[in-house]
Amino acid sequence: MSNFAVEHVKRVRSVVQNRMAREPADSGGGITQSWIRCLNDYQLDPDSHDDPEVVGRAELQQRQDSLADLRSVAEVEMANLYQQLAGSGYAIMLTDRDGVLLNFFGDPSFTHAASKTGLMQGAIWSERVQGTNGMGTCLVERRPISVHQEEHYLSRNIGLSCAAAPIFNHSGELVAVLDASGESRLAQQHTLALVSASVQMIENRVFLHQFRNEYIVRFHSRPEFVGTLSEGAIAVTVTGRVVAATRRALLLLGFHSPAEIEGRDITDLFNISFSGLVDCSVKKAFHPVPIFEIRNGARFFAVSYAPAPVLREARQPAQAAAPAAGAATALDLLQFGDPPMLHNVQIAKRVVERNVAVMLLGETGTGKEMFAQALHRSGSRADKPFVAINCASIPEALIESELFGYTSGAFTGARKDGQCGKILQANGGTLFLDEIGDMPVALQTRLLRVLEEREVLPLGGDAPVKLDIRLISATHCDLQARIALKQFREDLFYRLHGVTITLPPLRARTDRQQLIRHLAMQESDGDGNVVIDGPLLAALDQHQWPGNIRQLRHLLRTMIALRETDLLTIADLPPEFGAAAAAATVATVATAATAPEVDLNPLENAERHALIQELTRHSWNISTLARQLKISRNTLYRKVQRLNIINPDKAMLH
Repeated sequence: MSNFAVEHVKRVRSVVQNRMAREPADSGGGITQSWIRCLNDYQLDPDSHDDPEVVGRAELQQRQDSLADLRSVAEVEMANLYQQLAGSGYAIMLTDRDGVLLNFFGDPSFTHAASKTGLMQGAIWSERVQGTNGMGTCLVERRPISVHQEEHYLSRNIGLSCAAAPIFNHSGELVAVLDASGESRLAQQHTLALVSASVQMIENRVFLHQFRNEYIVRFHSRPEFVGTLSEGAIAVTVTGRVVAATRRALLLLGFHSPAEIEGRDITDLFNISFSGLVDCSVKKAFHPVPIFEIRNGARFFAVSYAPAPVLREARQPAQAAAPAAGAATALDLLQFGDPPMLHNVQIAKRVVERNVAVMLLGETGTGKEMFAQALHRSGSRADKPFVAINCASIPEALIESELFGYTSGAFTGARKDGQCGKILQANGGTLFLDEIGDMPVALQTRLLRVLEEREVLPLGGDAPVKLDIRLISATHCDLQARIALKQFREDLFYRLHGVTITLPPLRARTDRQQLIRHLAMQESDGDGNVVIDGPLLAALDQHQWPGNIRQLRHLLRTMIALRETDLLTIADLPPEFGAAAAAATVATVATAATAPEVDLNPLENAERHALIQELTRHSWNISTLARQLKISRNTLYRKVQRLNIINPDKAMLH
C-alpha cells in the first residue's frame, strides 16, 4: 500500500471516529456522513482491494430492458454530454436504482483505467459495495453530488473525480443516476452543472414520451422560458384532469409531491378552463398565453399541446400505411405502427441535426442501409453526398485505397490522376460504414485517426484534407465480443457508439402487413396498381423471414414481375415458397414443441419442450441462442441431438 493510500485510510478512520464535521473533506456534511455509513453500517475496509462486483449478462439485460424508455432518451443526452466533455478524460455513465452500471460512454484515454476500477457495464457502484462515490452516494443522498478524489471512501478510487445527479420519474421515484467520472485533479463544479442539466433534459423528455397520448400543458413565469429546461409540464386528459406533472412543475406551483396535484381538474390550478387554454393556444399559434395560479394568484405563461398526430396514427396501423407525402419525412416512412420502429424513428429525429455518431444494429436484411439513407434525407445534408461502404465486401488489399484514396503514382498500378477515396467523397454529407465489425484491425487504427482529427490523408499525399461528415455505422456482429477477442478496437467502438439504434427483425415487427403493402407499392411503382389479396397477405405475414426485409422485397419483386394480373394471390408464390410449405413449417414446429419423446424421462421431456420454444423464438439460430444461454455452440448442438430435436427448416439452423 502506497504512503498516500496509508494516509487516506488513517484519515477516513479518524474522521469517522471523531465525527470531525469541520474536516475539509466534509463538503457540507454529505461526505462525512457517507464515510460513517461505509465504516459503521456496511463494515467496508477503506483499503479493500476486492475485485469489482459485476452482475451476469442476463441480469444486466433484464435491468436494461426494465428502463428501456429512459435509456433510449438518456443515450442521446449522454452522447451530447460526452461531446461537451470530450478530451477531458471523462466517462459518462448511467446506473439503475441499485447502482448497477447500465450504459457507459468512455473517453479512449480513460477507458482502460476505468475498467480496472470497475467502471464497466454490469458493475455495481452502490455505496454499500463501492463506498463513497458519485453514483452510490447520489442514490443515498437523492441529490446532485460531486465526490472528488480523496473524498472517496475506498483508497483504490481516490484517483477519480465524480459528478452525479439522480433521475426521478413522474411519481417522484428515484429510478437512475447519471454520472460523469474522470481522473481530473481539479474538482470542476461546471461538470456537475452539466450533468444536472442533462438529467433535467432526460426527465422532461421521458415525461413527454410517457404521456405522449395526453395533452401537455407547458408553463413558466416568463414566456421566453416556456419550452426550455426551466419550464413546468403537466399531462392532462381530454377532459382536463391532471394525470402527472414534472418535478419542475411541482416546484413552480408550490407542491411537494405528485399526489397533491394528480387527479385534480386543471381549473383547480389555474383561472382558465382546459378547453379555453386549448383554444387560446391554437389562436395564438402556440405562443404562451398569460394565466394565473389559483392559490396565490401568481402569473404564468402557458401553452397546451395536443397528442402528436404520428402517435395517433401508430394506434391505427391501417391508416398509417400511406402517410401524407408532405407531412412525413423519409424516416417516418420506415414504420407503420410497430412500437420499436416508431421509437427508433423518434430517436433518429432527435439526433438528425446533431453531431452525434449513430450505430445501427440488427440482423442481416433488416434495412440498416435504408434507415441510414432515410436519416440522411431527413436532415439538412439531404442534398449532399451519401456514400455507403460495405467493409466486408471490399478486398482487404484494396480497402485502404478505396477508403482514403491515393495520389498519382502512389503505388504500382495506380491511376495517373489518382483516386478520390470514399471518405473524401462523403465530405459535406453522410458516410455510412456498413458491416463495420468486419473491417481489418490495422485499418481501424487509421479510421480512428481520421475520425478524431476530422481530416484524411490520401495514400502518397503530403497535405491532409479537412472533413465535414455525418457518420453512421452498422453491423450485425457483437462488437463487444470482438473487442474481447482483440478483433475490434475499443477506442474506435466508443467513437462510433454515440447513439445505438437496434432494428427489429421482420418476424418481430407488428406492422408486417402494412409494411408488405408498402413494399409492394414501391416495387410496382409505374407498373400498374398491384393489390395483395387476403390469403396471400396472411401467408406472407405468418412467414418467419430469415432474410428479413431484403428477402421480402426480392420475393415481391419477383412476384410482381411474373404476375398475370394486378391481383396477387397465393398462386403467384414461387413453388419453393408455397403457402402449404409455410403452413407445414408452422405445424411441424407446433408438433415438435408439444409431442413428447417416448424414450425420454419426464425431466428430459420438459427440457426438450423448453429448448424447442427457445429455438423457435430465436428462429432456430444456434449461435444467438447459445450466447443467450451462455453456453458454447457445441454444447447446444449436443443438447439438440441428445433430445432428438429436429429443425423443421434446415436452412434456418445456423
